[in-house]
Amino acid sequence: MYSSFHSQVVAGLLTVALLLTGCADEKSEADPSIAGVAVAGRDFSLLEDAAIRGGVVDVLTNKNPNDPEGKGNFTVFAPHNDAFGRLGLRSASDLNALQTAFLTTTLQYHVANSSRLIGALPAGTNTPSVLGLTRRMVTRGGNLYVNGSRIVSTDIKASNGTVHVIDKVLLATGADIVQSAIALSRAQVFVKPELTYLVEAVLYCDLAGALSATPGSAPLTVFAPTDQAFKDLLAQLLGTPSTSPADIRKLPKEVVTSVLLNHVVLGGKFTSELPESTSITSVGNTPVLLGAYNNGVLPVRGAGNGATTASMVIPDVQCINGVVHVIDRVLLPQ
Repeated sequence: MYSSFHSQVVAGLLTVALLLTGCADEKSEADPSIAGVAVAGRDFSLLEDAAIRGGVVDVLTNKNPNDPEGKGNFTVFAPHNDAFGRLGLRSASDLNALQTAFLTTTLQYHVANSSRLIGALPAGTNTPSVLGLTRRMVTRGGNLYVNGSRIVSTDIKASNGTVHVIDKVLLATGADIVQSAIALSRAQVFVKPELTYLVEAVLYCDLAGALSATPGSAPLTVFAPTDQAFKDLLAQLLGTPSTSPADIRKLPKEVVTSVLLNHVVLGGKFTSELPESTSITSVGNTPVLLGAYNNGVLPVRGAGNGATTASMVIPDVQCINGVVHVIDRVLLPQ
């Protein structure tokens, strides 16, 4: 979903990982570079593991040759171990759940050319990554966020750049919402396919065009139920366990369409931008109820779900025409 990127940038990210894990050798520690800086009180071993698995073999130190300012600097948003843990990635072996190509581009999405202190990243602005995809700076509750990830430590300086520590891994697909869902369903992101039922439902209801990026189309927020969420609903409605996404087609098309439209809201919003403890209106003109904002996520439910809420299992996935939040329950209209 991305073009390949030069090895110097990825190596620069590994250099940051070595910085954060304190793995630099004695010579590097004495050198005023990124690898020689120590970040106290945080564990970044998974960032190092991810950078290595993402295709970095050698540690290339020193300057960024692509810094447009000519100073050889990077800016890196560095997720700590707990940030990886929110995706179920708690050990080096867990990273095998991700396709290597997606892991590599995910790491690159955390890197920008040139050094930017936090004061140069005001809320409401976009900051480009080395991939060309941008990240949005947001304030909420007195905290600064990049997309939906809270910045927990700032302005860690080194001779070749600046590091800002974040509490969630930044995710971007480089594709529109439909193509991103298809990539997940074809195991191009996770090794195990996901969102296969959602893709089948979108095709069944002829909604792919409405969810695709087209000239002049408005950005969207999509709450995307997992395969298990659809299986749970189908077992309830059909009275038998679902074994195939094609089981979606056993339901009337108009019913499935109404349900799908209940998951789409105009305006691409990260969790840091969604209102809490209120309702928003879906494109199906039905209410979607949001709970309290807590630890970077909000529970969400449809009017037909009663008091049962859906949790965001993978929030804040940036697509080129909006933001997707993967949830663990289908949102039912009233």
